Amino acid sequence: MALLDQIDSPADLKRLPQSELPRLAEEIRQRLIEVCSVNGGHIGANLGVVELTLALHYCFDSPRDRIVWDVSHQAYVHKLLTGRRDRFPTLRQEGGLSGFARRDESPHDPFGAGHAGTSVSAALGMAAARDLKGEGHKTIAVIGDGAMTAGLAFEAMNHAGGLKRDLIVVLNDNEFSIAPNVGALSAYLSRHLAGDTYQALRGFVERLLGRLPAVGEPMLRAAKSMEEGLKQLVIPGMLFEELGFAYIGPIKGHDLDALIEAFGRAAKLSRPVLVHCATQKGRGYRFAEADPAKWHGLGPYHVETGQPRSNGTGAAAPPAPTYTEVFGKTLVELAERDERIVAITAAMPSGTGLTEFARRFPDRFFDVGIAEQHAVTFGAALAAEGLRPVAAIYSTFLQRAYDQLVHDVALQRLPLCLALDRAGLVGEDGPTHHGVFDLGYLRPIPGMVVMAPKDEAELRRMLATALALDAPAAIRYPRGRGLGVPLAGEPLPLAVGRAETLREGADVALLALGACVAPAVEAAARLAAEGIDATVVNLRFAKPLDAATILAAAAATGRVVTVEEGQLAGGVGSAVAELLADQRLAGVPVLRLGIPDRFIPHGPRGRLLAALDLDAEGIARQTAAFVRAADPWAVAP
Repeated sequence: MALLDQIDSPADLKRLPQSELPRLAEEIRQRLIEVCSVNGGHIGANLGVVELTLALHYCFDSPRDRIVWDVSHQAYVHKLLTGRRDRFPTLRQEGGLSGFARRDESPHDPFGAGHAGTSVSAALGMAAARDLKGEGHKTIAVIGDGAMTAGLAFEAMNHAGGLKRDLIVVLNDNEFSIAPNVGALSAYLSRHLAGDTYQALRGFVERLLGRLPAVGEPMLRAAKSMEEGLKQLVIPGMLFEELGFAYIGPIKGHDLDALIEAFGRAAKLSRPVLVHCATQKGRGYRFAEADPAKWHGLGPYHVETGQPRSNGTGAAAPPAPTYTEVFGKTLVELAERDERIVAITAAMPSGTGLTEFARRFPDRFFDVGIAEQHAVTFGAALAAEGLRPVAAIYSTFLQRAYDQLVHDVALQRLPLCLALDRAGLVGEDGPTHHGVFDLGYLRPIPGMVVMAPKDEAELRRMLATALALDAPAAIRYPRGRGLGVPLAGEPLPLAVGRAETLREGADVALLALGACVAPAVEAAARLAAEGIDATVVNLRFAKPLDAATILAAAAATGRVVTVEEGQLAGGVGSAVAELLADQRLAGVPVLRLGIPDRFIPHGPRGRLLAALDLDAEGIARQTAAFVRAADPWAVAP
């Protein structure tokens, strides 16, 4: 019987002899590779933390001890060890385990996540609560995989050093190499400078010298200076020491004995301590080791070859390019003609389609790390100096930079172009990654232009439009492939605030935005078969709205349906209803279709859209009921 199949809780893990843990680690790697090959997921990061996670649960007592995972995309091993092994094949599947830590999934997940940089703040808050309640457990934050570039993490580290609470931060350093001063002397000093004997002696000497009049303080300063000078030479952790943390490491992150010893030493300290673990992303699977960036997170693949699984048509992928690819290629095309164009990403060059731009224009490409706030203000300053910056950021991550959008960009009317990838429902990554709030928080910002393309060709034109504006602009577009429309020809700017009427009818007006336009067109065809004649308008702009087109369609049909892949609260449907009220057409009933006032779980994007009546069938069904209702005001989606 496999060792892994005997583990239903961390208590089962602790019953294993330490000598058996390497065998268990290999079994876990095989399980990760097998399940992710079917479901997709963040395979690279999880392969890199197998031993680290085993050692954590071997040394600490979850859920009594709180283990907080940053981002938590690397918590798959944690899930396997904490009573979710039997459900692990449902990972990222509809109704199955989340790909991230969730408080409502297990008591072993004390704090949910999905965005980077939150773990130290959360763990510190839990440590403070523990002390206020007089409890005695440990709190551990596991951070890494780039998350240490998030400013929030350093804000929390600074606060932790000042509070001096009993807190352990585990730094999962999965870079390809670590500082060159890692060696035998560094390992020796790291072990002993954070060890029990040294810490006790250090405290005794400090107390003794503190009692000596006149000479005590100078001698104490001299002793500390000598200690710091030695550590500066050999230990790559001085930043953390300066923040008030004891530093242990670097530890070989795949050496279980070393990890268990390090965590044991950290557990004995009653102060902030950072354990620095050097790991290899993708470890144990040759394809992931060879290309860790590609294997950070991806869809289903063949275990033997590492190639993507077929979509069922006999080809690895459909012929239409993704919106991300079209954005990246178009930006390169425009940048060839305009040297002012520069690109910014927050640690997502591949995910946002900027790899080719970075290769072609390295001096005009800026990867700021996981620092969306900085990315936006940095871009604003580039615009202030006459450049044309494009910040490509996932919609969900732009939430982190809202003050910068208002204060640094819009207030100064600086022409920063925001390319919001993964707008709408993203599927298996779930509520932390759905990009459904951008319309609601961008619309109120004065001077902001907000647009969404109906297809990949319109995305090209919108990018050209944004770069021609002397104002901030945002383009939101979905994850996944386009419609396969022709892309030839130069992308020409659109008239700002002008919609496109795709079909005219007498019974109802379907006003759709972005990715909802195509299903709205199909819904109109279904409605026609039922004898309902629908106008279809591609809004193009959520702000400014094409008031003339909307008012004309409302007056001609007497009923309006808005369709958007975003939160209804504050979305384009709200904007249309506000317009009708302001123009004294409040008597025209409006049915708003979109994301309701709740968080949408993970699952296949198509099925999520269908469940929300945002596919063609659902739009047609809701619209037909609305048109036929004796009291259309009583119809609710």
